[in-house]
Amino acid sequence: MPITPATATHSSSNGTVDAILLELVDENGVTIGTAEKLAAHQPPGRLHRAFSVFLFDEHGRLLLQQRALGKYHSPGVWSNTCCGHPYPGEAPFAAAARRTYEELGVSPSLLAEAGTVRYNHPDPASGLVEQEYNHLFVGLVQSPLRPDPEEVGATAFVSPAELAERHAKDTFSAWFMTVLDAARPAVRELTDTSAGW
Repeated sequence: MPITPATATHSSSNGTVDAILLELVDENGVTIGTAEKLAAHQPPGRLHRAFSVFLFDEHGRLLLQQRALGKYHSPGVWSNTCCGHPYPGEAPFAAAARRTYEELGVSPSLLAEAGTVRYNHPDPASGLVEQEYNHLFVGLVQSPLRPDPEEVGATAFVSPAELAERHAKDTFSAWFMTVLDAARPAVRELTDTSAGW
């Protein structure tokens, strides 16, 4: 796995670990500052830039990931292929491609912008708040996955019917249906109409 700001251990001169900063934005997605990652998610939450990736296989099935149990936010829940936050000044597209590789060990063979969505989702389990201006991306995956076990607990490719079954019995991230519904027009363009998205 490549060493990046998300995976490296950073120590400052006084021996403390450097904070991960997120980009704060206004309601139009214009950058207005930065905040430490955990602080931005504390209630009531601070609006920040995020991204969500939806990758599909050659059969039009969506790649889901189950978040690793060791994650501080929404551990063990199922969600879209990959999601995260660009670093301040990092393009959302670049962040989406970077984190997909870091988490799943695969680079999408196609990745396209699919719009944005703004939401405010408290997570009852953790007490944290997702107050996000989210950039959506859809694409194709054609290589074998090599998930990082510190990030990903499990993966599954699902059809719309299989997703409905799984969604009824498993726990999904608070933001999952919001981002999926917002990405659906682009998903339908990407996948064959017979895929049913």
